[in-house]
Amino acid sequence: MAAEAPPRWDRKMQQRLAHGEAAALGELYDRFASLVHTLAHRVLDDEAGADRVTREVFGHVWEHPGEFDPREGSLRSWIAGLTHRQAVDRLRQSQSDGVATPEQIEEKVRAASAAARADYIVTSMPAPLRAALDLAYLRRLDYRRAAAHLGVTEDEARRRLRLGLQLLSTAHPGPRVVAPPAHGGAL
Repeated sequence: MAAEAPPRWDRKMQQRLAHGEAAALGELYDRFASLVHTLAHRVLDDEAGADRVTREVFGHVWEHPGEFDPREGSLRSWIAGLTHRQAVDRLRQSQSDGVATPEQIEEKVRAASAAARADYIVTSMPAPLRAALDLAYLRRLDYRRAAAHLGVTEDEARRRLRLGLQLLSTAHPGPRVVAPPAHGGAL
């Protein structure tokens, strides 16, 4: 995973792309291709589709570097947003070509979007939080053993886990509220 690029780097990269510097595109690709491909694959669950989205995203960045606005966020976030939109569009198109109903398509898009957001959140969170979550949830260590493994106090391990989970909780929009069916009578 690439470290978050500083805003100055983002602006300089945008300028280099705007001037048509092919080396800048190569550098950008080296830094963010893994992120783009992972997010696209998470949404599409298809290797070939993720490859196509990756090419399309970097093609778009190359052709439209002026669309990036550093005041609205980092270059990494902009690229992740482009990836998500492109992958969701491709998913909707592929699903609508099949026998799925519009409701099934939208449910799959919502689930894929939540998964992609969670994946992005995990890859973007600070390394200490990510390490604590990895130990607790992937390796199934309790907070005491995670604290010992990380070389921190138990309170610090609990704090890292709590913060990591709070960040992850923002990935899912929560339960959907469905309006009750109309019964023709006054409530």
